[in-house]
Amino acid sequence: MARVLSPRNKPGFHNLLTRFLNSPSLPHRHGVTKSLETLAYEEVQASTTGKPYNSTAFVLHGLLGSARNWRSFSRTLASALSNSNSSPLEWRQVLVDLRNHGRSAEIETLEPPHDMVNAANDLANLVKARGWAWPEVVIGHSMGGKVALQFAESCARGDYGDSVSLPKQLWILDSVPGEVNPENSDGEVEKVLQTLQSLPSSFPSRKWLVNHMIELGFSKSLSEWIGSNLKKSGEHETWAFNLEGAVQMFNSYREKSYWPLLEHPPKGMEIAIVRAENSDRWDSDVIQRLESLATRVGDGSEGKFSVHVLPNSGHWVHVDNPKGLLEMIAPKLASLKPHST
Repeated sequence: MARVLSPRNKPGFHNLLTRFLNSPSLPHRHGVTKSLETLAYEEVQASTTGKPYNSTAFVLHGLLGSARNWRSFSRTLASALSNSNSSPLEWRQVLVDLRNHGRSAEIETLEPPHDMVNAANDLANLVKARGWAWPEVVIGHSMGGKVALQFAESCARGDYGDSVSLPKQLWILDSVPGEVNPENSDGEVEKVLQTLQSLPSSFPSRKWLVNHMIELGFSKSLSEWIGSNLKKSGEHETWAFNLEGAVQMFNSYREKSYWPLLEHPPKGMEIAIVRAENSDRWDSDVIQRLESLATRVGDGSEGKFSVHVLPNSGHWVHVDNPKGLLEMIAPKLASLKPHST
């Protein structure tokens, strides 16, 4: 089924389509057809020109988030790209609900293990099922950043078949690319997950949950964000994510390392790491290693790697400094040319 979200009441602003889609029936072994459910997603495209899109950027949210977290920023990015005189492209953004999150949490055929590899495989399956061209750009925040890195690594390795085209740009937003040592953080994420696991599966109201989280010592802003991840179930509220599956994904996020990919980006790809200036996710050794990689002079046989610092921002880059983030990303996307066909 498809659901249409009304754009802002401005002429020619954006078409925002929210879709919860099943793929066409796919050939299966022994001649039997098997229906494969794909990830839920939303599309954002500027509608000022009326032209069909010819380039795609995937946008991937973080742990316990969903596609809707990125609607506002994506609308702004779409508008900036459509108004860019330097871009030959008509952009579409696909805001994905990763497995166990948002409306994808309702899809029972997204089987375990719930890890970065399968989360990236889901993206490839979505592309194939819909018959799309492969995305030129993948933007991933936090855990979504590591899904983006895994997607690129799997593309380069040929895991998705011979027809794949590598992304030209990866934007990894405040996501530590290596293994995440719990000793190097304040353990807030772990505390939140442990607390959520100890709670009942349904609540009388969002207000009740927010107040309860505050009483347990969590900040008001964090408690309200947790409360925004509820959905109505009868007379009660329940989680909009699959908590146990999300915990497994978080464990995979902590364990996976993509340093080899950053050290040797595939030819034709640029990997850009954005570190939020006030983020608590980074230790000095990681920062130094990233800066050392960024200053290397390549011989043209590999792709590019860059590091950017987003000022006046904590981990929630699209909320804390959306203008600064837009000014980093939009010109780089506008400079791209379409995939050769």
